[in-house]
Amino acid sequence: MLEVALGFVIALAVGLTGVGSGAVTAPVLILLLGVPAPVAVGTALIFGAVIKIVALPSYLFRKQVNFTVLGWMLLGGLPGALLGSLLLNRFKGVHSTIIYGVLGGTIMVSAGLNVWRILRGNVNRGVDRHKWLPALAFPIGAEVGFSSAGAGALGSLVLMGLTSLAPAQIVGTDVFFGFALSLVGGGIQFSAGNYDQALVTKLLIGGFAGVLIGANLSSWMPARPLRLAMSIWLVSLGGQLFWRSFA
Repeated sequence: MLEVALGFVIALAVGLTGVGSGAVTAPVLILLLGVPAPVAVGTALIFGAVIKIVALPSYLFRKQVNFTVLGWMLLGGLPGALLGSLLLNRFKGVHSTIIYGVLGGTIMVSAGLNVWRILRGNVNRGVDRHKWLPALAFPIGAEVGFSSAGAGALGSLVLMGLTSLAPAQIVGTDVFFGFALSLVGGGIQFSAGNYDQALVTKLLIGGFAGVLIGANLSSWMPARPLRLAMSIWLVSLGGQLFWRSFA
């Protein structure tokens, strides 16, 4: 029942804020359930891809996705996710401290940047340098493929800096970007057997209900304080994983 409850809570947070599936799931599985790092990352990628399918139609209905910009992001992000996933498979037989360090460091940086962005405010810079998107999306994709974390905060920051999209379109486009990366990374880990099927099933039992409730509540609950609290918590969570890589 703990796994079902965790799936519900994680998916509820994703539905409310639009971020957190990769950054939360893997460290929670490692720290609370003692799941080996490579299996936790693969499980998180599969779980994140599936629950985001439920939330995607609402972004399409509200016309929050810029498919031209999304295409430029995926041009670099998908090869990056492929490379990162292959690297994860290569390192899964090595001591997990490498994955702990990368995962913890990524979560701390991306969550810290998210805190900075929230406190500073979503300022749209009004520039259009979309041809730089593939170059910056590639390392983000590689990071997601290797650690399952980083697409939300890092993707949003790239979109803010290199496009003139409205804040609502930044969120919707970034959710689709993260979904595509999770789909590629999760598919590779699924084919490699680098996941826990029973654990994925239990997480999804709670996750489907959580993301639906969160998506409906998000229309009237203030997202900014929720994202701020979640990002601060993620900094702590990432710090614990990063410290474990040296322990």
